[in-house]
Amino acid sequence: MRLSFVTGTEPDKWFTRFRDRTTHRLSVTDSADPFAELLDARADLALVRLPDARVTAEHHVVVLYPEARGIAVPKDHELTLLDTIGPEDIEGEIVNYATPGSGEVDVEEVRAGLQVVAANVGVLIAPRPLIKVLSRRQIEHRDYTGDVPGTEIALVWRRDDDSEAIQDFVGIAKGRTPNSSRQAAPKRSAREKALAKQQRRAEKKPQPAKKQRSRRRR
Repeated sequence: MRLSFVTGTEPDKWFTRFRDRTTHRLSVTDSADPFAELLDARADLALVRLPDARVTAEHHVVVLYPEARGIAVPKDHELTLLDTIGPEDIEGEIVNYATPGSGEVDVEEVRAGLQVVAANVGVLIAPRPLIKVLSRRQIEHRDYTGDVPGTEIALVWRRDDDSEAIQDFVGIAKGRTPNSSRQAAPKRSAREKALAKQQRRAEKKPQPAKKQRSRRRR
């Protein structure tokens, strides 16, 4: 199975568990745009950042977790004294990049904007995990409390390409343990439950002791 994961995620633990628990082969690629690789059939499964307008009804989507909103500032900036940073704290600052209203994040634009921040010019607003991965030593990052669109990390694949390998990986990413089954047990009807209850009672009911026959004397 070929899996492409978006920059800013760290899915190594899932890869390790997948290889340890299954016999499926796994090839992984770090990409600024894993969804493009899915569209080009270069990947069977993509770990992507949502929202993404290219996702359609032809795709399965499993959301895994939301990303924290973040802000990058120069290492020696007075803003680094704050634990969290809001819009009122950056009035007058140059914003080299901010998550757009659509919520779709351009990884390459974030990368370019961080280079400017590293040169001690302005700030940048984007998902904090992405800032963390791309930041240099000249940059620090904090949670951002401003009103910018949120992002989520999700697994996406083509419905027509669904497979056992994909389902196994989805289960691992969602926290399924080796002892848990992929599918929940089917629900029983009320009649089936009643019959099962009667059977359990019958099994617990003590059986009457057998009478011993007395021997007649000759």
